Amino acid sequence: MRILIADDEPLARTRLAALLRDCTGAEVVASVGDGEAALAACAQQHPDLLLLDIAMPGLDGIGVARRLAALPDPPQLVFCTAYEEHALTAYELRAADYLLKPVRLERLREALARAAALRRRAAPPSGSLLAQAHGAPLKVPLAEVLYLSADDKYVTVHRAAGEALSEQSLKAIEEAFPGRFVRVHRACLVPVERLLGLARDADGTMRALIAGSDATPEVSRRNLAVVRKLVRGASA
Repeated sequence: MRILIADDEPLARTRLAALLRDCTGAEVVASVGDGEAALAACAQQHPDLLLLDIAMPGLDGIGVARRLAALPDPPQLVFCTAYEEHALTAYELRAADYLLKPVRLERLREALARAAALRRRAAPPSGSLLAQAHGAPLKVPLAEVLYLSADDKYVTVHRAAGEALSEQSLKAIEEAFPGRFVRVHRACLVPVERLLGLARDADGTMRALIAGSDATPEVSRRNLAVVRKLVRGASA
């Protein structure tokens, strides 16, 4: 994950950079000391995540967040501040997390995981599935897939435009698009970005809620922990 640090205190920037060296996959692409410099660095570096102080001279962190919110593909935001009172505003601006100084390594790692999960959901899926509809070959963009269900012979690709059939197995699809689908049941895959949440039936059966579909496929006990973790990571 490409990370930009914005804080007017040099020691705070240095400490965050040091903590990030102990976070797997974290890469600091720039470190700046004010809001305008943060916006300029975002335009130049296109970071995945901005670690943003609030109390900065000139344009403060809240102002930076509001400016970035107008962009079509803004970086994820994690506020790092000494002040608790801005937390509600931060979450209204869809910040992934709100860390109080001094930032602890464990909390920073949690914030990075939340930001990564949110960014995966925000990114439009690329690629397509090979399928057939009405006997004709068809490429189904991943963005159109609502969920996939399997029977003994075929995988049904459920989409708003109608169902299609694929001869690829669920396992083959998982392997072809790692991280794009979550298995909610041995016979069902749901695109991660379409997983809205979980609902429990009167009989205790857990079901997945899918964006764009009224279908609520069963979530097996075996897969419940993984599905629940994804849901909590995206909504935190």
